[in-house]
Amino acid sequence: MTQRETFLTSEGLTRLEVELEHLRTARRQEVAQRIQRAKGVGGTVDNADYEEAKNEQAFVEGRILTLENTIKKAVLIPDDRVPSGSVELGAVVTVVDPQGKTRTYTIVGSTEADPTKGRISNESPVGKALLGRKVGEEAEVTTPAGVAKFSITKIE
Repeated sequence: MTQRETFLTSEGLTRLEVELEHLRTARRQEVAQRIQRAKGVGGTVDNADYEEAKNEQAFVEGRILTLENTIKKAVLIPDDRVPSGSVELGAVVTVVDPQGKTRTYTIVGSTEADPTKGRISNESPVGKALLGRKVGEEAEVTTPAGVAKFSITKIE
């Protein structure tokens, strides 16, 4: 199975690299020590602390693999991107939503999406609808409540 590329800002890539380094150096050792302590106290059979530590180890190792693959497949969104006049990855887009509220979104890859901070994924329904649009155009998004139209007022 081929993994698709992951779009990241340099800030997002740095965050993932820092997390990966922490997991490899600190968390791995902490979990290994917990496993050893749990083994020493009650063996490996019917020992809840041991089972919990082993589950945590599996989680940490899985996260390490996920981060390694994400970083390996990373495609950087340029920091010095020059606005092209249309919505693209890395663009900051100001829209008027169906309720007349002005909202500002930064279009990022799915790994960095955080709608509470105005960072929406290029793969989200709103992100997909905005990509390629220009100032003055409308983007239609199908929602459970029906079709919502967003008017683009500014692209940075």
